[in-house]
Amino acid sequence: MKLVTAIIKPFKLDDAREALSEIGVQGITVTEVKGFGRQKGHTELYRGAEYVVDFLPKVKIEVAIGDDLLDQTLDAITKAANTGKIGDGKIFVSDLAQVIRIRTGETGEAAV
Repeated sequence: MKLVTAIIKPFKLDDAREALSEIGVQGITVTEVKGFGRQKGHTELYRGAEYVVDFLPKVKIEVAIGDDLLDQTLDAITKAANTGKIGDGKIFVSDLAQVIRIRTGETGEAAV
């Protein structure tokens, strides 16, 4: 099992959710986050004063999946979140040692 974590632009969330739903991903967790990478933020003007916005708003999507869905999941997120511009985001893949569905006690891929 894998945990796929994607950091994407907020306006791409609906596209990513639909793309994941189409390939059979049944559940995702979404968190509003802030951060920066190579983009390094940007400057804005407020009441005539320029200031630096270091942390940009992003959305973090977490998806627990079976190994068989990994390539499709990565492809779906990559295509849905791509704008071709800097700051499109990143995808991280981690191994999941154990998953337990609290309500039923199911474990492993059956709990995903």
